[in-house]
Amino acid sequence: MSIKVLISDKMDPRAAEIFRERGIEVDERPGRSPDALKAIIGDYHGLAIRSSTTVTADLLEAADNLKVVGRAGIGVDNIDIPAASARGVVVMNTPFGNSITTAEHAIALMFALARQLPEADASTQAGKWEKSKFMGVELTGKTLGLIGAGNIGSIVAARALGLKMKVVAFDPFLSPERALEIGVEKVDLDTLLARADFITLHTPLTDETRGILSRDALARTKKGVRIINCARGGLIDEAALKDALDSGQVAGAALDVFETEPAKESPLFGTPGFISTPHLGASTREAQVNVAIQVAEQLSDYLLNGAVSNALNMPSLTAEEAPRVRPYMGLAENLGKLVGQVIGDRVKAIAVEVEGDAAELNIKPITGAVLAGLMGSYSDSVNMVNAPVLAKDRGLDVKEVRHSHEGDYHTLVRVTATTDEGKRRVAGTLFGADNPRLVHIFDVGIEAELSGPMLYIVNQDTPGFIGALGTTLGENDINIATFNLGRRTVGGEAVALVAVDSQPSKDVVKKLCAIEGVRRVVPLRF
Repeated sequence: MSIKVLISDKMDPRAAEIFRERGIEVDERPGRSPDALKAIIGDYHGLAIRSSTTVTADLLEAADNLKVVGRAGIGVDNIDIPAASARGVVVMNTPFGNSITTAEHAIALMFALARQLPEADASTQAGKWEKSKFMGVELTGKTLGLIGAGNIGSIVAARALGLKMKVVAFDPFLSPERALEIGVEKVDLDTLLARADFITLHTPLTDETRGILSRDALARTKKGVRIINCARGGLIDEAALKDALDSGQVAGAALDVFETEPAKESPLFGTPGFISTPHLGASTREAQVNVAIQVAEQLSDYLLNGAVSNALNMPSLTAEEAPRVRPYMGLAENLGKLVGQVIGDRVKAIAVEVEGDAAELNIKPITGAVLAGLMGSYSDSVNMVNAPVLAKDRGLDVKEVRHSHEGDYHTLVRVTATTDEGKRRVAGTLFGADNPRLVHIFDVGIEAELSGPMLYIVNQDTPGFIGALGTTLGENDINIATFNLGRRTVGGEAVALVAVDSQPSKDVVKKLCAIEGVRRVVPLRF
């Protein structure tokens, strides 16, 4: 079956061209109603959107084949990410395609506020010549406060520094080293509010950032501050901003985004000192082409080779990394399946360790693959996207450990499961570049390929066991494909991994358990 992608919003034609060039079938159907979209979404593996399409839990319920949603742009508040994660759907955006455009728009609005350009333009074109009325302020020497110093915020900072402004930034994720690199002073929010002559917002809308410029925060700003928002509506209390403009606490405000869009009415409209634009931050020819190209390339890379770029709900895996990491992900998933099938739901915590060559790789996809294998033992329709969600729901603690040294193997992935009875470990390696092998199972050395139906057997190491096992399977028309055996001590506990051509029935498993010396039999499937 061919891979199919739906473009459900108006997008630069280059996006569809890229899909077709890479052998992906694409339909362009912008402007569909939610019901109409729901009626067809089940046919598609990928969905490319902008801001018009809303990806709801209801829509995702109908998207039986959907693997990835790509937002051409940075904002993803029109996508129900938790619902997508629960359905195993990757959500991507394109945070860099319109960064410069949005940053430039913020700078343009800052100039417009500083020199009252819209009012001066309207006055002059009305035949007035009110030169003395429009007394502006210089930007040079003023302090710009950045709320959010990520990709767009750092570009704004660079432009502001070029204008000889001082820049302070509030961003919980901004490290001191990064602040030094981009030339800003990292401060807390109260300090920014007290010092900034201009404030510009460049943060996503989350539960933590919603209303970050609240009525209380606006009251704590430096009197006469000017505020610019080209990020997301909802970051500012618009009614409180109106009052602050009326009182003079805020000298001017420029909004490109509103809490409700399209903003056909607002208490801010007509307020002296207020400037508005209709969400133009990304509206340049260059940005429209860039985000379309990026979303098409990202969706294509994921659907064709598993590369993950700019995902909001799973680890990134570049197209260059994917070929190297993919064999380890296969190994890791089987180790997770082995733990889940043998230990069951008694697992309380998981530690994923990599050493040797594996320690040089991106560990996040390897961990995701372990969780996918583990959680797939408990639930249906599990993949790397929803496995971490399911693990979190179960209260499973997940730890990652990287060892740069080599042990007995040049590369190794080890999974340690913690239960109430203690820790149980399994480990595997790659033979050659892409041939995964189990090498330890619960601290017993054993070499086995995990594939197809298998039997995990714990028994007393005594003569005659292998013969009795083979006889019982043969009498029940079950052929042994491979047999792998390990033991702790001579005459002590032994472990067998037996690959069989068909899955044994419950009656056969019961007969195997009755063999003298057998302590446990667990059917496995990989």
